[in-house]
Amino acid sequence: MSSTNGKEREYELVQEDLEEVMRKYDRESNVRVWTGKPALAVKAILIGFSLFCIWVTLFATFLEEIRLTSFMGLVILLGFLTYPAKKGEQKANYIPWYDIVGMVLGTGAFLYYTFFAEQIIQQGTRFQVYQILIAIVGVVALLEVTRRSVGWPILFVALFFIVYAIVYGLTNPSIAGRLRYLVRNLFYAKTGILSTPINVCSKYIVVFIVFGAFLERTGISEFFINLANCAAGRYAGGPAKVAVISSALCGMVSGSSVGNTVTTGSVTIPMMKDTGYKAEFAGAVEAAASTGGQIMPPIMGAAAFLMADIMGVPYSDILVRAILPAILYFTGIFIAVHLEAKKYGLTGIPSEKLPRFTKLIRKVYLLTPLILLVIWVSGNMMTMQRAAAYSIVAAIAVGIIDGIFDGSYRRAVSDLKRDGSASPLKDAIIGNNEDSGNCFTVKKFFDSLEAGGKGTITVGAACGVAGIISGTITMTGLANEMINAIVAVAGDKLFIALFLTMLCCIVLGMGVPTTATYCIMAATCAPILTRMGVPIMAAHFFVFYFGIVADITPPVALAAYAGSAIAKSNPMRTAFNATKLAIAAFIIPYVFCFSPSMLLIETNVLEVVVIAITSLVGIFAVAAALEGYLFADMGIVDRILLVAGGLMMIVPGHVTDLIGLLLIVAGGAIGLMVSRRKKQA
Repeated sequence: MSSTNGKEREYELVQEDLEEVMRKYDRESNVRVWTGKPALAVKAILIGFSLFCIWVTLFATFLEEIRLTSFMGLVILLGFLTYPAKKGEQKANYIPWYDIVGMVLGTGAFLYYTFFAEQIIQQGTRFQVYQILIAIVGVVALLEVTRRSVGWPILFVALFFIVYAIVYGLTNPSIAGRLRYLVRNLFYAKTGILSTPINVCSKYIVVFIVFGAFLERTGISEFFINLANCAAGRYAGGPAKVAVISSALCGMVSGSSVGNTVTTGSVTIPMMKDTGYKAEFAGAVEAAASTGGQIMPPIMGAAAFLMADIMGVPYSDILVRAILPAILYFTGIFIAVHLEAKKYGLTGIPSEKLPRFTKLIRKVYLLTPLILLVIWVSGNMMTMQRAAAYSIVAAIAVGIIDGIFDGSYRRAVSDLKRDGSASPLKDAIIGNNEDSGNCFTVKKFFDSLEAGGKGTITVGAACGVAGIISGTITMTGLANEMINAIVAVAGDKLFIALFLTMLCCIVLGMGVPTTATYCIMAATCAPILTRMGVPIMAAHFFVFYFGIVADITPPVALAAYAGSAIAKSNPMRTAFNATKLAIAAFIIPYVFCFSPSMLLIETNVLEVVVIAITSLVGIFAVAAALEGYLFADMGIVDRILLVAGGLMMIVPGHVTDLIGLLLIVAGGAIGLMVSRRKKQA
């Protein structure tokens, strides 16, 4: 009995540590504490918000302005209810008076637009003073909710552009006139808050967030981890390979680099350390793999939906073109962890500790919602939001089936009978028992809707502020000035333009959500690349990728810091290791800008096969050189040869491929000779 209590206490301590990591590195986890009836009330509002969003995206036929402003009003309301003004405010059932005032005024500002939308549209540009004041209140409330839920970096960026517009960017001679013009266009027009980002968020992203919440509660994350264990656990350095595979799969569901790092890392990082991996390396593997989850089809990060809408292409088009770069990214990490395992002689997980494949394969039906989603979206059989809504129904059905096949419902009923329940079957279905196992209960249904509503707050706030930033840039003409400046510096050298764009994306992406980063870069930097001859699809993928890798790029590498907190390692060393592991993400975007064949643009099967093979060989060589190990520890000469050869293999062209192959062979031959000499010695 004492042993059982000890294990339970150990599990509780681990969960407390993970919650602390999430609170430290993930703004979404710093929430108010609600208990009792207030908790039920807040939960009911979040559930209602999710249901409202699903209903609106599927069935509403009213004005777009009504849909968008009502959505933003609810985001403001829930933002103040969920997030305190500063970290550490943990007093239960407490919300200060100034938060109540901010919540009422901010929500009221957007709902004013909702109820008077037709009248406001007919006004044109003639707005009364009180309407401008309402708009200012709405903008300020949105900025404050974003600060609480997302953080300071994006707020600083937004304030910089707002101040720039008022002081310098707009042409009205009076400051009051500039302020009036700016606020009016940001709040009432479709060039600011109500522009593409928030439109896509309220229309598509919300339903997919709710779908992800339902999918997580079907037990699919555990299935993915077990599947990865079966596939790679027994081989050299198995736990690290499990981390790469499971994070790639789970990242499709979570869509959050930090959240995925903590969720799967709580299992994989201790396993990696037990196998013999250094703490810095273990945390880095999880961070790099988890960050890549946002580029992994079929459910990519929220920015992918925006990309499809901005370019006016089907979402299925984005998914198909993202497959090869995603495979190359995870292959690069997989090669690195394999070489690290060989370098230190690390073994895999003992067979007796691995799940049995014959038992696991019985649960393959858990993949049904994802498979259906891919078929519906890729086949253009229905709209994205309708496909996601039907996939939610499929996830619920799969959850119920899993509980029946797994015997969880039967065990729950037995436990409740033993505990003296008057209606054990009813309580098991509702989820009144403490451990419902794999049962998909009524409680899990409402928990999924609550989690979906809570997850939407952050994305909605970030999309609203992204609209403010992109709208301000457009109004002031700053986008054209930036384009002209970078084109002038780059001249006719595309590589220089790509390098400067990469720096902009990484710097902006440090601490700013991927969705907001992409919105800003799509308005400013993507046009630079298209002007220099890069296909529009490749240009947008370029800024999308570098907005994502900012999560593991020092000095602000939130995913890497979360991984280091679990691994108990040095945060900066973990971040540098993660950057080294994810080197493919820094190379591949250059490749598809110089050779769009990687994105399946104007190409054929043979070209795609050739570029896939040469890129894989090149990534292998670069990974080996950075790891410093191939057949044995490498010296400086063979490492330089491998890096040079790998990069030339990745750069498209038959001549560069041949030269690169020769350099790789030379570097490998030197490494092989050194290895044999060491063995003989």
